[in-house]
Amino acid sequence: MARLRSHARALFWPTLFLIGACGVTGYYSGSLAEPWQNVLLLVGAGLVVVLLWLLPLVSWLTRRYTVTSRRIIFVHGIFVHERQELLHSRGYDVTVRKNWLQSLFRSGTVRINSGLEHPLSLRDVPDADLVQQVLQDLMEQSQTVMAARRQEQSALGDEFGLRAGL
Repeated sequence: MARLRSHARALFWPTLFLIGACGVTGYYSGSLAEPWQNVLLLVGAGLVVVLLWLLPLVSWLTRRYTVTSRRIIFVHGIFVHERQELLHSRGYDVTVRKNWLQSLFRSGTVRINSGLEHPLSLRDVPDADLVQQVLQDLMEQSQTVMAARRQEQSALGDEFGLRAGL
């Protein structure tokens, strides 16, 4: 039904570091007195780009939340992927937490408490209120379907018991 990531606002500061590193490198490159200083400038700029732009970008890209009609799937991790699934039929409590900046961008952290030790958090997702509403609706529909299946099974069990002469 939906694939979500945290708000792209998380890439604002890493992008500023990238622009700054490119600007400083372009301004000072070739103008330093010694050749080793120019090489050191390029190596330093490369490290800044990798540490302050590439790693946050990859981290942002590898954290995904998928909402289907039956479950929520959390996938995250750069070197070690971790996948968690939570069935809607299990039932859970959904809360939204927003700070002032998230309220400004209509995003928020959706916390799903299913009775486990640690609640699962969809961090800084866009349209957090809509996500909360959809999750609650999906949970309600799933529990209604499960209740109907239980009634069918009990009715079939009763019918089978009557036929067997029990």
